[in-house]
Amino acid sequence: MKAQRVQALEDLAPLAAELARARARTDELFALVPAALLFERPIAERHRVAFYLAHLEAFDVNLLLHQHGGLQLGDPFDRLFAFGIDPTDGDMPRDGADEWPALDEIRAYGRRTRARVDAWLAEVMRRPNDTACATHLHAAIEHRWMHAETLAYMFNHLSLPRAPRALPARYREPDYDTVSVDAGQALLGCRVGFGWDNEFDAHHVTVPPFRIDRHMVTNAQFLRFMEAGGYAQPRYWSEEDWRWRAAHAIEHPAAWYRGPDHWLLYSRADLIAFQADWPVYVSHAEASAYARWAGRQLPTEAQWHCAAYGGDGATYTWGDAGPDAERGNFDFTRWDPVPVDAHPRGASACGALGLLGNGWEWTRSAFTPFAGFRAAGFYPGYSADFFDGRHFVLKGGSGHTARRLLRSSFRNWFQPRYPYVFAGLRCVDES
Repeated sequence: MKAQRVQALEDLAPLAAELARARARTDELFALVPAALLFERPIAERHRVAFYLAHLEAFDVNLLLHQHGGLQLGDPFDRLFAFGIDPTDGDMPRDGADEWPALDEIRAYGRRTRARVDAWLAEVMRRPNDTACATHLHAAIEHRWMHAETLAYMFNHLSLPRAPRALPARYREPDYDTVSVDAGQALLGCRVGFGWDNEFDAHHVTVPPFRIDRHMVTNAQFLRFMEAGGYAQPRYWSEEDWRWRAAHAIEHPAAWYRGPDHWLLYSRADLIAFQADWPVYVSHAEASAYARWAGRQLPTEAQWHCAAYGGDGATYTWGDAGPDAERGNFDFTRWDPVPVDAHPRGASACGALGLLGNGWEWTRSAFTPFAGFRAAGFYPGYSADFFDGRHFVLKGGSGHTARRLLRSSFRNWFQPRYPYVFAGLRCVDES
């Protein structure tokens, strides 16, 4: 299959071990949520939290057993929990908590389904390997890591009693300068190894010279936009973004909480003091409005890629050495962001910092297929359902992005008026 190419006869044992690690991570995340809150829907566009307890296991069994074992759907929950949601037309889910199976039933389904997958893994590793098994294991692992991150978005908005955490406010700000990126060729996509269908085929895009912010836009910078009336002036917003802002009375980032005389920031179970030098997390609509207010633009996907990797196809922004804690905030090392200039060893060749981790970065590029795109046979709607002009590409990663998703070809995407992603921005100048 063109869209998922894995080395022939890849050893399945390391993949089984990574699936176990990903399971452990999602188990840890669910353990953070009191049982009384598991049927909450903290984000209107998503299912209730309890759905994902079963969805992760349903995805694995549907992908691995039903495709490779020739099994029929053996459990009605395999279908019930098969697919998540992403409403783009404003038609939010309206199901009640009592319309889902009881929590004990969901947990029992998870246990028996995981046991079915483990039995299949034990058997498949005793027979001759094939590329399809490896491909689908990669997909199961990455699907779970991606959900580990989106669960973190949800958990920041659960109705927990929140008290300010003893984290001092910091008003130190980094130097707000830009760096030059020479004209060049951005190498987008990948040719070999595992990738989702939207990552193929690799190709070059010519990019004229431009300048880009050295760091992601900080909370302090965005606060100045707010204080200048940025949320009150339609000229900074597209018509559709402005209607969304007005309809929902949006006046600040979703991660901010207005205290009696100062701003606080949401964390998982706390409110923390305003951190001026952390990256601001906002929707694409808010990021675009900020860029217009600043007289600038969001980068294209190709511009961001040139700033991060140049034209030589480096593995990471800093080169080919593997990700570690000295180069960025990623791979679940901490819940919250860090200052935008915290990792100078992660700098790219042009001098931009923080391009991997600490917050996804919005681009102005709509999520579209590359030339030669072919939908994945095992998941034909994974990307194709979102080539609708209503989703935008994000690059980079957040503190909750697994290291295997830091590859240069990986493309994330969300709706422009979805404010819950751990995502921010940096701006470019093209003249």
